[in-house]
Amino acid sequence: MLENIILFLILLTVGYTFGTIIEKRHLKRLRKREEETVHLPVIMTKVPLHEADISKSRLVSGSVVVSVDYFKKFVASLINFFGGRVAAYETLLDRARREAILRMKEDAQDASEIINVRIETSSISKNASQNIGAVEVIAYGTAIYR
Repeated sequence: MLENIILFLILLTVGYTFGTIIEKRHLKRLRKREEETVHLPVIMTKVPLHEADISKSRLVSGSVVVSVDYFKKFVASLINFFGGRVAAYETLLDRARREAILRMKEDAQDASEIINVRIETSSISKNASQNIGAVEVIAYGTAIYR
């Protein structure tokens, strides 16, 4: 019995430690890539910023699947039991959205802007108890070239 509790605490600590390290690295890379692509506007409206001189347009997309670590699953289970805001998953979704948008921007090489951008999120790899194993986010829009 005591061994199981110790093993659980060790796994929880390892999950928290490695999850935090990986998340911080990913956030650092995201910030750097966002700075590099800040020149490419991404807008949700259907109308381009400047309708004149459009040479071509095409669909661009970016998709990402991010896994949930054991620590986040544990914290989310506790919060679901007691009720409240699941902040552990909010950071996961934020990272996934930002990564999907960056991948979409990378798909739109040399575009002037990306319009009509949409972002869709879904949970995948649920197990029998309906716990989320991973989250998929896809961002897509129309790249405008001048």
